[in-house]
Amino acid sequence: MRGAAGGANLLALRSHNTALVLDLLRTAGGEGISRLELAERTGLTPQAVSKITARLRGEGLAAEAGRRASTGGKPRTVLRLVPGAGHALGVHLDRDELRAVLVDLDGTVVAERRAPLDLGAGAETVLEEVARAAEELTAEGLGVPDAEGLRVSGADGLGAPDADGLRVPGTGGPRGPVEKGLTPAAEEGVRRPGRGGPGAAAAGGARAAAVDGLGSPTGGDSPTGGGSPVGCGSPTGNGSPTGGGSPVGCDSPTGNGSPAGGDSPAGGGSPAGGGSPVGCGSPTGNGSPTGGGSPAGGGSRTSAAPGLEPPVPGERAPEGPGHAAGEGARPSGRVLADAPTLLGLGVALPGPLDHVRGVLHRVTGFPEWDGYPLRDALERRLGVPVVVDKDTNAAALGLAVGGAGEEAGRTGGGGGSFAYLHLGTGLGAGLVFGGGVHRGARTGAGEFGHQVVQLDGPPCTCGARGCIEALCLAAVARGDLAEAARVLGTGAANLAGLLDIDLVLLGGRTVAAAPEAFVHGVGAVLDARARREGGHDGAVPVRLAPGGTRGVAEGAAQLLLAPLFGRGDGG
Repeated sequence: MRGAAGGANLLALRSHNTALVLDLLRTAGGEGISRLELAERTGLTPQAVSKITARLRGEGLAAEAGRRASTGGKPRTVLRLVPGAGHALGVHLDRDELRAVLVDLDGTVVAERRAPLDLGAGAETVLEEVARAAEELTAEGLGVPDAEGLRVSGADGLGAPDADGLRVPGTGGPRGPVEKGLTPAAEEGVRRPGRGGPGAAAAGGARAAAVDGLGSPTGGDSPTGGGSPVGCGSPTGNGSPTGGGSPVGCDSPTGNGSPAGGDSPAGGGSPAGGGSPVGCGSPTGNGSPTGGGSPAGGGSRTSAAPGLEPPVPGERAPEGPGHAAGEGARPSGRVLADAPTLLGLGVALPGPLDHVRGVLHRVTGFPEWDGYPLRDALERRLGVPVVVDKDTNAAALGLAVGGAGEEAGRTGGGGGSFAYLHLGTGLGAGLVFGGGVHRGARTGAGEFGHQVVQLDGPPCTCGARGCIEALCLAAVARGDLAEAARVLGTGAANLAGLLDIDLVLLGGRTVAAAPEAFVHGVGAVLDARARREGGHDGAVPVRLAPGGTRGVAEGAAQLLLAPLFGRGDGG
């Protein structure tokens, strides 16, 4: 298994085999694939394939797609993936807007939203907008009653489409407590909702869709490599993000509880001045849901006066934007948790950040977010698993799952490496090697926009001078797209020379507004570099990334879906 530090245990191996089969069912599309072909392409025995596919059919993830003529013997039954058996939400938090999508297991967009957003408006405001978009998409796309008890499906009077054909978001009311039963499936490490929804397969390290504190049947693998969801374990499976005790987001900005004596900045905490939010006290009896217990399912809170919470050892209390909860904060609700096919929410935003722990660092242009535990805050608020990553990494993952890596391998004759360059309100890169996203040990890979190419150049929002991002955005602001493309091409040429990538893909709002200018301009710089170096392979090809302006949001949804198919790993 890729990314494994040592031997795999039996349950992990079975999960890996299930992921292989699911991925082949996914790529086969509606035509399906036979059990014999699955055995040939995975290297598994026909008996193992039959057991896996029987379980997948029982979970509702696979179905018969008809019969195919055989060269000898009876016709073969072909199987296909059932796209509607699972869904994921993807949210792109840009500096000035929010774009959200609901996709099925195939990655097809079922519903989408776009709304203006000020990333510097404060944590409570941003979380409120994410919660509203997630609820409305779930209600519209999955027919789950919304926060006001209205069942929404399709064109339902939520508002007229805007100029881009997207529905205008409405406002949501308060939401009730989360309840969601889950039952483990036999042997394969597949977890499914108790109401007959899809198996939230733990294969490939997927975070099990659990809000019951039970974790993953395969040892608690999360999409980031380990840990149980919704505050029930850290990314390493060892309790809270700090190794024990409660996550920072369960406390107030100073660790002393809510300024109002109740809700925490992330919507966690009891409005009555104590108790724990969803996931912050075990519904299964491993912590008190009304006045204590560990939000992580491990470690314990120190005794404190009502409404006061001690700080978490080893974790700095966030000082970020709007950490004091507003009086109108929405409580955690049922809308997402009542959707039996919803696997969770992926959030993508500018870095730097810690993908494993879901904690933001000094987001470029918004340093006040430094130290904010966004993943934990959203999990408590929404009651479903959440994964956080940089916008460029999410987009690159979506492209890799969609086959860009294989295309890059054919183009360059290598293992399928490519760079996704995103130019919008900022500039960054997502790197894919061998089909997996390269994040680096600290999620620091891909800070492409902050390579200095002009000493003592214009100041950048990161604090340095002469960064490619500052030069490129300045050229865009004065309408000189040719110069912006030349600067972007210079950075791409540096990247190609350093990493020997096979393909460069361009995306982002600014590129989407003038795709030919950027593809041609960046390609010209790479062509010139290839001519200087000689050789017979030619320049690294430059293309427009598919997906348009919603590529990051779709990639954010893949943070939940890709691990089900064994496609979510990487370093």
